Amino acid sequence: MLKRAAAAAIGGVVAVGAVPVVLSAVGFTSAGIAASSIAAKMMSAAAIANGGGISAGSLVAILQSVGAAGLSTSSNILLGSAGSAFGAWLGNSKKVPPPHPPVKPGAEGDQSAGENAPQVEPPKTPFKSEKNEK
Repeated sequence: MLKRAAAAAIGGVVAVGAVPVVLSAVGFTSAGIAASSIAAKMMSAAAIANGGGISAGSLVAILQSVGAAGLSTSSNILLGSAGSAFGAWLGNSKKVPPPHPPVKPGAEGDQSAGENAPQVEPPKTPFKSEKNEK
């Protein structure tokens, strides 16, 4: 239970703290869109698609607004809640070891390719009756 609560808290903090860092790394900075960045390429593609301008409410306009002014309080609460839920989900997940074939006792160390091959018995010869042998 404590692990899940800690994961939820960490998830919320990381979600809220990562947004400004990621937006700045992509090119949406407080000083504007950084030249030769992903943000500049997004803005160029949006301007070409709209005939030369960026429409209000578009993804580029919203991300630039968040990059310049940051998120509002309500947006931070919503983002923190989503991050907390995701962190709690991750904190509750259990790691299951991958299945592996059983190990033979004493088979540790060097294994040749022949050890992993299925064992096949040689064909048995039919019993001969004693009448035929005399």
